[in-house]
Formats: sequence, structure tokens, C-alpha cells
Amino acid sequence: MSAAGAALELDVHLELPDKLEFLTGMHRYKVVYGGRGASKSWSFADALLVLGTHDALRILCAREIQESIKKSVHRLLSDRIQALGLGAFYQVLETEIRGINGTMFAFSGLGLHTAESIKSFEGFDIVWVEEAQTVKKRSWDILIPTIRANGSEIWISFNPDMDTDDTWERFVVNPPPGAVVVKMNYSDNPWFPPVLEAERQHCQKTAPQDYDNIWEGKCRSIVAGAIYASEVLAMIEEQRYGHVPYDPRYPVHCVWDLGWNDAMSLIMVQKPMPTVANIVNYMEGSFLTYAQWIAIRGQLGYVWGDDWLPFDAAQHNPISGTNARKTLTDLGCKVKQIAKTNDEARIRAGRMMFPRIFISSVQRKAPPEAPLIFHGGPRLMDCLKRYKRSIPISTGEPASPVHDQYSHGADAFGGLAEIIEQIRNKADRAPAPTLPPYENSIPSMGCLG
Repeated sequence: MSAAGAALELDVHLELPDKLEFLTGMHRYKVVYGGRGASKSWSFADALLVLGTHDALRILCAREIQESIKKSVHRLLSDRIQALGLGAFYQVLETEIRGINGTMFAFSGLGLHTAESIKSFEGFDIVWVEEAQTVKKRSWDILIPTIRANGSEIWISFNPDMDTDDTWERFVVNPPPGAVVVKMNYSDNPWFPPVLEAERQHCQKTAPQDYDNIWEGKCRSIVAGAIYASEVLAMIEEQRYGHVPYDPRYPVHCVWDLGWNDAMSLIMVQKPMPTVANIVNYMEGSFLTYAQWIAIRGQLGYVWGDDWLPFDAAQHNPISGTNARKTLTDLGCKVKQIAKTNDEARIRAGRMMFPRIFISSVQRKAPPEAPLIFHGGPRLMDCLKRYKRSIPISTGEPASPVHDQYSHGADAFGGLAEIIEQIRNKADRAPAPTLPPYENSIPSMGCLG
């Protein structure tokens, strides 16, 4: 019996927009993305509820971060159960929804799961990932192989954000085998309400810079409210983000932002002339020792210059019994330290430095011994695109920069900006030639000769 037959038997009429009729078929990946008002979430909820009346399905409703059941699609499913007249079939519990035939809806966040803890979902038939634009690569890498029962499906709905988001690249730019990918906007929704039409028109008039992302489902190149928004756009427009090869005539200087649980970041820069700085590579990762970092970067074959560390690199670590400056010095690095300042000083310096910066767009493969590190300029550009300020609810005004997975690269960039004038190549450091004392060969001309 088809899902439509089950719906008819229960006197349920499932209506879906034309573009989303494929939801009732069988596909490994069902991916729907687009702008606001497209009926994506309602259509997913309705289709899953109707499919659950036909077969006993175990359905996981997931998102990257779920602080409480109120932050899930539990409420949406509960409302659609009533709208579809399925109140006698489904029992809405506090943390689950159960059907009389054994169908079950469970709810979970993905961000805190490990490869072990997520195994509890191995037997699920369908996972619906809502607001999937926020799901990180790590979460997808853990979830996808877990949902592996015969005929299992992964449903994905989202409003695109950045063109570098893993979800966008994984399912839209490079869709996997068995994927049906559909763009769904307000114009594809036959039930698009007048109240949203008024909001759409208002946004088009008052916020044209956001309209395409919010209503047309187009990706942003830079996160909303990015600190370096205009500077990054200028860099892209002026083609200073692109082919920036390593030049063996000049040493590579390394600027560090230190971390262990938080990411360690390494910007690798050359100065072919005093007014130009070429960022030829970038690395970022966690849980690697200094010795491991030095070994990994040593594989690049660069000629190394100075290693610039943040102001606190000389602080004693009671666990290791040493400090970052001494450790790297013992590893053969020519260590220098950046003077202590603050976030705002680094941001000002970063803005002043931007016009002279070129960044390599080469995406490099991570080394086998550290497969989880980011390796290449695109990651640094992603950090600069996403570096933004927090906005407290109490004031609504931008405050200090957000400390998140993107701030480490931005902090290293700010550190580079603060010492950019101090970076010297050997040729720059050579003392001026000593000239012999002046001797006038024609004494008759006197001292004016």
C-alpha cells in the first residue's frame, strides 16, 4: 500500500507543493533548501507524519544544537498532527511522539554526540535534519554512516547561509549518489500567505543586501555582521584572494594563535616587498603538540623565518613545566613575541593591513598523521568572513568579538597585522654599507669640493 493509500484509509489528505512530491518516494537523501516562506518544514512534517501511519518507522528529528525540546520540531509536528486530523493516531509525549502502529519520532542535537553515543540511532529508518546549514562537518561525518539500515533515508531542510558551509558544499555543490536536491522558494509555495508577502516586499525595499539570502535562498559570501565585511569584499573584488604561490627567494614567517582544546592557528606569510604581504598557507587544528606542528609544517619544504607568538607565550604552564616560547625555541624556531594589546587594537590593525594582503586560495590536503586539521588559505578566509561581534539581547548593540571556531584564525590575522612592519627578510636586515671617509682629491677646491 502506498503512502497515499494509507492517508486515504485514515481519511488524511496529504497536499504537497509540486516540487516536493518526491518526498513520498524512496531516496537515500532528500535535500530541500531555499528562502523563507517556502513551506519546507511544514511539507517535511506532513510527509513524515503520513508515512508514519503506513509503516512503523523510527524517525529521528535532529539539528546541530538542541538546548531543549522546545528548540526542536516537536511543536511543529504536534501542530501538524492536529491540522491533519491524526490526533487519534499519534500520542504526543513530552520528549517523543508515538503512533499506534509503533512509529516513533525522537529528537536530538548532533553537536554533543560522539561516534559512540550516536550509535543508539543505528536502527532508525529516517533522520530529518532541520536548519541543516548550521550542522558541522564533524556531525555529518558521524551521523551519515550511523543511519545505515536497509532503505534508510536522510532528509535535509535548510535556509542557506554561507557558501563555505559544509552542508552546502556536501549536498548542493557535490551531492552524494542517491540524492534528490530541490531549491524551494516562496514563489514555489502555492499557499504563501499575504502576511509574509508584505514582509518580503518590506525586506526588498529596506534591506536589499539581505533580501537574496533571506527570501531567494542564495548563499552569503560573508556572514551577516562580519567585522571585516567590506575589507574581505574588497579583497575578493581586487583579486587579492587567489593564486599566491610560495616564493623560495623569501623566508616564510609564521604567526601563531595558541590553543589545545581551542584550535591552534598558524598563518604563514612572506614579504616580497615592504608594502606587500603574501599569506601562502594556513593551518588550524586541536590536540597537537608543538613538536607535531613543527613536523607537519616541515613537510611543506619552506625556508622558515621567524615564529611570532602571542604575548602570553612565555607564561609558565604548571602541567608541562615549561612554556610555548621555550618549547618552540628548543625545537629550533627563531621565536619572537607580539606585544600585549586587545581585540580592538588587533581589529584596527587588521583593517589597516588588509589593502596590502594577498591570500592563497589553494585548498591543501591534511597530512595523514593529522587528518582533522584545516590546511590552506580558504579556511583563513572563512574565518575572516565569519568573524563577528556578539549582540547582547539586553542592549541590541554590537559588543566584543564572538569567541568561536572562527575567532582563532581572525586572532592570528590580527596578531600578524600588529607586527607586519617588524617582519624582515635577511636582505632587509643587512646593515647599510660602510663608506670610506671622504677625501677631496683636488685640495684647491677646499671643503666645498
